[in-house]
Amino acid sequence: MRLGPGLLVTAAFIGPGTITTASVAGANFGFALIWTLLFSVVATILLQSMAARLGVATGLDLASALRTTIQTPIFKALAAILVISAIGIGSAAYEAGNLTGASLGLQEIMPSISPILWTPLIAILSAVLLYTGKHKVIEGALIVLVVLMSLVFISTLVMAAPPLGEVLKGFIPSLPEDSLTTVLALIGTTIVPYNLFLHSGVLAEKHDSSKNIDKVIKETNLDTSISITLGGIITLAILSTASVAFYGTDAGKISAANMAVQLEPLLGGMAHYFFAIGLCAAGLTSAITAPLAGAYAVCGMLGWSTQMSNTRFKLVAIVILVFGALVASLGLDPVAVIIFAQAANGLLLPIVTCYLVWLVNQKSVMKGYTNSLLLNLVIVPVILLIFGLSLYKLSNLIF
Repeated sequence: MRLGPGLLVTAAFIGPGTITTASVAGANFGFALIWTLLFSVVATILLQSMAARLGVATGLDLASALRTTIQTPIFKALAAILVISAIGIGSAAYEAGNLTGASLGLQEIMPSISPILWTPLIAILSAVLLYTGKHKVIEGALIVLVVLMSLVFISTLVMAAPPLGEVLKGFIPSLPEDSLTTVLALIGTTIVPYNLFLHSGVLAEKHDSSKNIDKVIKETNLDTSISITLGGIITLAILSTASVAFYGTDAGKISAANMAVQLEPLLGGMAHYFFAIGLCAAGLTSAITAPLAGAYAVCGMLGWSTQMSNTRFKLVAIVILVFGALVASLGLDPVAVIIFAQAANGLLLPIVTCYLVWLVNQKSVMKGYTNSLLLNLVIVPVILLIFGLSLYKLSNLIF
């Protein structure tokens, strides 16, 4: 088997936002919230495997399946507005953070170069990769970055040498005081709605009815499980390193931007560069995958081609990238747009999750590749938690 599509999902959810969230979790609560990562990884594997199976078995990405199976015009229009708002505009809003994170990493490594230059250079590099429209080129670049990111963060974990007993205790569910927001943030930064569109879209484009579908699904499930587990290990490494370095100390406000510098007293001068390289790789991977996910969602809902080589598809991805680059380069405040995107995502995630589960249980769509009864029973608590997460996120944004 060949790893590839699953690593796109890992590349997408391990970005500057995940690094920040995991760093804050470790700094504020030590190892106590590791159980949250385990839950998030299992839930993400379940949902992403369903989205992948949809693409493999039907040749349809999630957005196209949503558009073609909703028959009522008003509901179809509402679905299109919600998906384009949450995924299209949301991807553009988060793109600014991805580019900024990659720029911060490079600035830490090469401080003599003006930080003003980094964002446009990274945006141009990402745009060139996206405009090739070639799966192998884009996947190859992302695989290299994910491997680099893995080596960097796992190396910093080894250098930090967290006590194994404390790490293992973290797998026992607990809720320290004032930790609920961080728990939900860790889950929300791993179970990402646009990854369902991205994963199904990439595999739908590779759909080949002449292949042994059962075999392809098994290979895809393995790819998904390995790739997302790797993402979980990276997040665990960041959380554990932050816990060793900052938990129980008066370290001030921890973020992805300053953690690289603050690790230096504990891990030595090289750790500063290690973490900066990891931050740069995380920003780059998300900077490439966010426009792809947005393009799959927008083009699928509008009935346009979702082939990565299609000019219209590439232009949608580039527009998302350019918007993010402008916000990052001009120092504009993306907060209003991100709040809108978060509200739309909070509403979209449970709807898309329920729709995806419904869809992969329809024999008329999936033929012989529907969910098993056991899988449906296992996914119920995941859906309930996603509803709770979304309601909490929306209530915080509104009130």
